[in-house]
Amino acid sequence: MDNQDKYMISIVGEQCLDGETDKIEVMTSGKFMRKRDHYYIGYKEYSEDNPAEYYDNLIKVEENTVTISRKGQMQTRLILEKGRRHQCIYQTIAGDFTIGVFTKTLTNNLTEKGGTLEVSYTLDFDTNLVSENRFYIKVEEKTNEE
Repeated sequence: MDNQDKYMISIVGEQCLDGETDKIEVMTSGKFMRKRDHYYIGYKEYSEDNPAEYYDNLIKVEENTVTISRKGQMQTRLILEKGRRHQCIYQTIAGDFTIGVFTKTLTNNLTEKGGTLEVSYTLDFDTNLVSENRFYIKVEEKTNEE
């Protein structure tokens, strides 16, 4: 991806765990492109504790599948496929573990100029529900003033 962070990417993520909802909102510069039938959204996620540390996030969007790859000190790869459950490896400081990811809804409104992506899914550990999750991503080309 070589379009030099020409896009503004806003992400709203919600996680519902034991009746408590956590919401995070992030706005960052990033890359966006279409290659064949797929869209790619790329951005860096910086550590709040140490701004020198970051993860490279790459989101590949296909018709009914979104793959989120996160590279850095710890790596994760979530496969979100509408109506299906996937097993994904999740790396943490405490070690690697396998989580189940079931995608309930996937709404892809991306075009060559940007757009939106919305996904809702559940996470489970040993088939026990851990959390209900949703994220909404908006991709817009930056104007010259930004």
